Amino acid sequence: MITTPITPDLLRGAAELEDTGRGLLPHRLPAWARAQCADPQLAMAESQPSGVRLALRTRATVVELDTRPLKRVYAGAPPRPDGVYDLLVDGRLAGRVTAAGGDTLEIEMATGAAEHRPGPVATVRFAGLPDHVKDVEIWLPHNETTQLVALRTDAPVEPLPAAGRPVWLHHGSSISHGSDAASPSTTWPALAASYAGVELVNLGLGGGALLDPFTARVMRDTPADLISVKIGINVVNTDLMRLRAFAPAVHGFLDTIREGHPTTPLLVVSAIYCRVQEQTPGPLAFDPEGLAAGQLRFRATGDPAEVAAGRLTLTVIREELARIVRERAVADPHLHHLDGLELYAAADYAELPLPDEVHPDAATHRRIGERFAALAFGAGGPFAGRRSAG
Repeated sequence: MITTPITPDLLRGAAELEDTGRGLLPHRLPAWARAQCADPQLAMAESQPSGVRLALRTRATVVELDTRPLKRVYAGAPPRPDGVYDLLVDGRLAGRVTAAGGDTLEIEMATGAAEHRPGPVATVRFAGLPDHVKDVEIWLPHNETTQLVALRTDAPVEPLPAAGRPVWLHHGSSISHGSDAASPSTTWPALAASYAGVELVNLGLGGGALLDPFTARVMRDTPADLISVKIGINVVNTDLMRLRAFAPAVHGFLDTIREGHPTTPLLVVSAIYCRVQEQTPGPLAFDPEGLAAGQLRFRATGDPAEVAAGRLTLTVIREELARIVRERAVADPHLHHLDGLELYAAADYAELPLPDEVHPDAATHRRIGERFAALAFGAGGPFAGRRSAG
């Protein structure tokens, strides 16, 4: 077996690769952006490599990857499954494995207190690959912080050359991050990118789609042919701001992106249907009855009567985003709007309910990915004509 150093040119979808002394940690936000926010939730989310993959060209029939995953354990909640690694060969799923071992972070949900316990390196192995030169991608777990330790193959590898496909940069909440998807290549953005034949850079940040200026600056500075921002659910469920602050924050976020991408197709997407937050403001809280029954569910705790005073709900935000885009598009013909209810609405909830009342399951991720690909990349969509011919 040949050991190949893991270098940034072997990775796609990551902003930086940090040497921690125990492995190489892919980050989706650069260090300067991370330094501007001390929120541990954001630190956890951006270090979970949603959309990050090793991209190789090789004739190897065996690939081994040593990693140091970080397992999150929530006190009183059901155990989380091990992170999933997807192997794609020439763009097609060819293997799927999980990795035991790694470090553990036990979190007390009521207080947020956490205890970190070191653990052993984990090894994932893919064997029986076709014995010819091929493109190999290993998609890292979208929901598990993962340090890369060693890459071994039974034949030399080289970085996968750029295919010339359009780069799609997407930002959103935990739903875009991939919460409750079956695997890293089957989050809805990954599926939509696969259907459209584009290269995904996923800035979906669980709990972190909050119109942060540093996120807008990262997007401004990231090369991209297509850009989308999905806004709403985190602003409501954190009860972050009122209507007076929301509209200027959206304008500022879009203005910053436009500084680096003045004519790039830019799609603003509102939230999918979320029953508990359609008419009820945040903040969101764990449902104690669900926890008592061994189920993780959420409930909104705000007062609907306060919407008139500026408290935000998903309904309010959808209307405001539609207005903002409509008015800005007069001077910006490359700016577009997509109502999130076209991706998942009340009728979809009746058929495919959100298990915890917020996050879609695997089947719903697939439905959202298919619909986004059709609405954004299909005929008449804002990204039409920008998909790969391959």
